[in-house]
Amino acid sequence: MVVVMESHATEAQIESVIARLKELGFSTHRSTGVTRTVIGAIGDKTGLDERDLQVMDGVHEVVRISEPYKLVSRTFRSESTVIKIKGVEIGGEKVVVMAGPCSVESRDQIMAIAECVSKAGATVLRGGAFKPRSSPYSFQGMGEEGLRLLREAADRFGMLVVTEVMDRSQIPLITEYTDIFQTGARNMQNFNLLRDLGKARKPVFLKRGMAATIEEWLMAAEYVMSEGNHQVMLCERGIRTFETYTRNTLDISAIPVVHKLSHLPVIADPSHGTGIRDKVLPMARAAVAAGADGVMIEVHNDPPHALSDGAQALLPEQFEELMRELRIIVPALNRTI
Repeated sequence: MVVVMESHATEAQIESVIARLKELGFSTHRSTGVTRTVIGAIGDKTGLDERDLQVMDGVHEVVRISEPYKLVSRTFRSESTVIKIKGVEIGGEKVVVMAGPCSVESRDQIMAIAECVSKAGATVLRGGAFKPRSSPYSFQGMGEEGLRLLREAADRFGMLVVTEVMDRSQIPLITEYTDIFQTGARNMQNFNLLRDLGKARKPVFLKRGMAATIEEWLMAAEYVMSEGNHQVMLCERGIRTFETYTRNTLDISAIPVVHKLSHLPVIADPSHGTGIRDKVLPMARAAVAAGADGVMIEVHNDPPHALSDGAQALLPEQFEELMRELRIIVPALNRTI
C-alpha cells in the first residue's frame, strides 16, 4: 500500500507515519514528488486497520496497491522517474541513444565506433566485455581488458558506459568501469543477481526475458528496487514467438503498456529485437514513435568480421541515417534528441 501525504505535511509528520509503519512491521520507501510525499509500505497487511493511518496528522489518503509489483507501480509514484547520470537524463524530455558494438574486440575497433556514434549524437556507449553466448565455443568477450578499453573510449568521447554483468561475482570489477549495469535477457530472473544489483547503487538496465510477460519483467525490476536501488530502466529487446523470420519479435506495444503501469524509463533494443540489419532502422523509428525513452543500437565498423552478432549491427553510415530520421520524428512528440 501507499500513504499519500498532504501537500503541506511537515517533515515531522512524514517521519511519524514512517515510524508507525515500521512499528507495524512494514518496510518503507519514501518518494517525494513535486507537490506530495508518498510512502510505500511493503509487508503483511493482515490485521491492519487502514483508518489508523488515515487519521494521522498530515495523511491525505491510504491506497492499497493491487499489483504484485509495488515500488515499480505508477500508483506508488505517479510522476515518471528520470535517472540522472553525469549530466545525462534518462526518462526525461530527451530521447537517449545508446550505441556501440555487441562486443569489445580491440582498442582500434572500440575507439573507431565510439568516435562515430558520439559524433552522430549517441550519449551512452554500449559494449560487452563478458558475453553470454548460446554456444560455449563462441567468443566470450575480452573480460577486464574489454572493460578498460570501453571506459577509455567513453571517456575520450564524453560518453557514459553501459555493459552487461553476468554474475554476482563480477559486480565489484564492473563497478570500477561502468556507469550503468546491464542485466541481459537470460538473467532477468536471476534473483540473487538482481538483489545484489539493488545493493550496488548504480543504475540498472534491465532487459526483458525472451519469454517473459510484462508482469514478470516488472517483478524483476521490483527485486532491484526492493533493495533500495530505484535507478532502474527497462529494456524491451524482443520476445520469442512462433515467428522465425526475425531473431525475436520486438514488442512495440509493451512500451505504452509499461509506461501506463510503471514510472520507470523504457528503452527499446531493435538490434536484438529483429536480428536483421535492415529491420533495425524502421523498428527504432517505431519504438521512439511509441514513446520509448531511448534506443539501444548495435553499431560495428566491419560487421562481416564482427566476433558476435554482426548481422544485426548497423554500419556507421546507417547509424548516422537513423539519427537524422529520429531528429525528424522526436520533435513531433514534443521531445528532443
